Amino acid sequence: MSAMFAVANADLPALLPALVLVPVITGLIVAVLPTKGEATPRAVALGGALVTAALSIFLLARFSRGEAGYQFVVRADWVADWGLSWHLGVDGISLFLVVLTAVLFPLAILGATAGHQPKAYYAWMSLLMGGAIGAFVSLDLLLFFACFELVLVPMYFLIGRWGHGNAAYAANKFFLFTMFGSAFMLVGLLSLVFLNQKATGRLSFDVVELTSSQAISTGAARWIFASFAIAFAVKVPLFPVHTWLPDAHTEAPTAGSVILAGVLLKLGAYGLIRFGLEMFPEAAHWATPAIMTVAVIGIVYGAVVAAMQTDLKRLVAYSSVAHMGFIVLGIFSLTVVGLTGGVIQMVNHGISTPALFLLVAFIYEKRHTRDINALSGLQSRAPVLAGFFMIVMLSSVGLPGLNGFVGEYLSMLGAWQTHRWWAVVAVFGVIL
Repeated sequence: MSAMFAVANADLPALLPALVLVPVITGLIVAVLPTKGEATPRAVALGGALVTAALSIFLLARFSRGEAGYQFVVRADWVADWGLSWHLGVDGISLFLVVLTAVLFPLAILGATAGHQPKAYYAWMSLLMGGAIGAFVSLDLLLFFACFELVLVPMYFLIGRWGHGNAAYAANKFFLFTMFGSAFMLVGLLSLVFLNQKATGRLSFDVVELTSSQAISTGAARWIFASFAIAFAVKVPLFPVHTWLPDAHTEAPTAGSVILAGVLLKLGAYGLIRFGLEMFPEAAHWATPAIMTVAVIGIVYGAVVAAMQTDLKRLVAYSSVAHMGFIVLGIFSLTVVGLTGGVIQMVNHGISTPALFLLVAFIYEKRHTRDINALSGLQSRAPVLAGFFMIVMLSSVGLPGLNGFVGEYLSMLGAWQTHRWWAVVAVFGVIL
């Protein structure tokens, strides 16, 4: 059965492990550097991130677009009796998220400095990169959960130690919300594995095997899907468990906001596809009206609240809530067009929103304020910055001809085919 899902690339067995381990090893090297200055830790972290980015581009170039299933598959048993394995692979969905992650981290390191405690800052950044890529390429459920949880720790410290204003509050809120969701996922994960073992006599955490298993009853599958959906809804985040995001974005350092918007939110949407639609298709269809409803509420709510903000960074944060709603809307349209739009929008949102955070940080560095009312007249003083800001903003809005339009349009087109009234309401979110 696994042969139906996997395409092996035996000539490159170390590529995916290298994508995970290079940033982790880089973080360990940065942590033990003897220097106290920022130049050396930053150079080492940037070097490791650039190597990882180069490997991801090579992965993209070598990916066989005409093949379905997982490629570059690597599997090695950890504890065979417990069904634990080091099982990695990428498909057409995870591929672009891996490349997006690998490319964003060097830009985040270049775009902002630590300011204080540079060794710890760049070590956490590198570890965060390894954990995020590990989650996107994991085909072992327990390995995915470990990587999914691993990214919380570096981001917690990045917000709490290098953030601004009420950073400790924002870091604690981020950690508690995401840990709350992860507790549900752990219960669902173990329930799935043990129910499958009871039916098949085999203990396995293998994603491919569990996806193809028919051993779980409809009722149990719905409960397990709900537990996964709660965890991923918090990470996306969907209304009403979104309240940690504006605080985290506003108080986080620039690099933290870039990675949070560009990478970590995508873990939630990716999880809804990989461990929702693929693993529990019937349960996903059963839950679709509820999930699309909260997605549409998030679209309208995020747009309305963003329009009321005077803090430029907080405005971008609330607009991100709306954009992630479009991604979920496309995914749960349960159409090829909608799902394609959701995946494309994940990548496009991961480009435009981090770019907005970098531009906002540049403005704050020069003017020492993010108050929109105090920033009038910027175009006459910084016309090049204004030009870049206009292009990125129009991309984020979804202007036809720019990258943000494609994903939103396909997501709404998919929703129109199966859930017409939800799509109608979502259009008002675009206007707002």
